[in-house]
Amino acid sequence: MEPLLDVKNLSVKFGDVSVLENVNFSLDKGDILTIIGPNGAGKTVLIKSILGLVEHKGEVNFLGDSIMKRIDEIGYVPQRLDFDRTFPITAKELMDLVLKKSDIKNMEIVCNHLEIDKLLSKKIGTLSGGQLQRVLIARAVAGSPKLLIMDEPTAGVDIGGVRSFYDIVGHLNKEHGITIILISHEINMVYSLASKVLCLNKKMICVGNPKEAISRNILDKLYGGSVEPREHTHL
Repeated sequence: MEPLLDVKNLSVKFGDVSVLENVNFSLDKGDILTIIGPNGAGKTVLIKSILGLVEHKGEVNFLGDSIMKRIDEIGYVPQRLDFDRTFPITAKELMDLVLKKSDIKNMEIVCNHLEIDKLLSKKIGTLSGGQLQRVLIARAVAGSPKLLIMDEPTAGVDIGGVRSFYDIVGHLNKEHGITIILISHEINMVYSLASKVLCLNKKMICVGNPKEAISRNILDKLYGGSVEPREHTHL
């Protein structure tokens, strides 16, 4: 079966500095891939390269085509949304900026599932980190993407919001059939959420099923022995 996403020999250099070297992995429909690694490992550069936002060498194919030919089938939630918090725009107006008329009905369904209906009339500057993250996820999935890519989506979100976020990810994957890539520092969540994990530190250290791929040796290579693997069972 043809993979949904196929990344081959992806490498990135900024000047003479090598940021990523020969990253290879593929995703099937319905996978949840979590990318883990220390700060500066190239995680954000990797997903921006996949999206065509960073110049790179190698191939990125989506359902057998160049990913740029099918970029409309991919949703993206950035690590942070830089904006003037005094700018008078509501959550609904923010979503409307990128939605097509054909997406409106699906947006209503998504907003209901993410429980943000009451947030749509609020100014985005008044939303908490967790609330804004839900709005950005709703905006990304309202167009019914086949693949959703999220860059450290729980950054700045409180513990309760983090738990709620992972529930949302599971729902989007199981109920909406969306394949997901996310960057996370929540290593202990990887065991119960992800079907695949990619361990990255400029080079690909491992890729595969989390329970098989993540070992004490792998974590030492990634983090220098400062992280202990511990499986969560509550999700």
